[in-house]
Amino acid sequence: MFKTGIYVDAENIKMSGGYGMRYDVLVDIANTEPSALLRANCYLAEDRERTSRDAEYRQKVYYYHDILRQCGFKVIKKYVRRYEDEDGNVTTKANADMDLAIDALLQARNLDRIILLTGDGDFIRLVTAMQNMGCRVDVIGFHNVSRELREVADSYLSGFLIPGLLPIQEENISGEGEWQRGTVANFNSDRGFGFFRFFRMEENQLKSDTVFFHLSKSTLEGDYYFQDTTRIFEFRVVENPSGEGRSEAWDIRLVKEP
Repeated sequence: MFKTGIYVDAENIKMSGGYGMRYDVLVDIANTEPSALLRANCYLAEDRERTSRDAEYRQKVYYYHDILRQCGFKVIKKYVRRYEDEDGNVTTKANADMDLAIDALLQARNLDRIILLTGDGDFIRLVTAMQNMGCRVDVIGFHNVSRELREVADSYLSGFLIPGLLPIQEENISGEGEWQRGTVANFNSDRGFGFFRFFRMEENQLKSDTVFFHLSKSTLEGDYYFQDTTRIFEFRVVENPSGEGRSEAWDIRLVKEP
């Protein structure tokens, strides 16, 4: 059994496309065999000045923190500080990177696997340090993930591709079939068809699957978008009645540029 720790750079995730991420899904992933969740830390910022004067904001912030704790996370806060320069310009700062790095290094001595949620390239040295301690380090991010961070990690997976981690917005859902997000596995530009690769949760395991698609079922013009395997698409998986019940991807739309 692999002892696992989750470390979430919440401000980076929120600002990089992961707003609304389901922390309970993240816990389920960390608890999939042969892994067992031992530590779960979430590092976030809080504006104490605003929480003291804005009741609505305070209620939302503390409700969010309570949800995290209910999911089993320890909430580590970094309070916003304001600085004023000679011209009277005010800047704010609330960076928890150092807190995350120190905690992860100290706790990694008792862990086998680290799941790090961030896109910040400043954590590259932390990743290699934990790997040198014998830990496997898996990185999950959304938009604007450092290429070097993806390369140094033992594995990188876009949070958009993890089933349920970032739910599809209800106003975007229409028609029958199961909505999924995936990337192009291969594409035949001459014939206008290819296959998407996506993930399912089966028997508490994240498993890869593929589905056929044709350009005629895309909301995008042309085949340019399907030439890059790093783009992420959203689509309905349906059984085509004219294709002997074969599963196909319909209503294809672009979610994320590389």
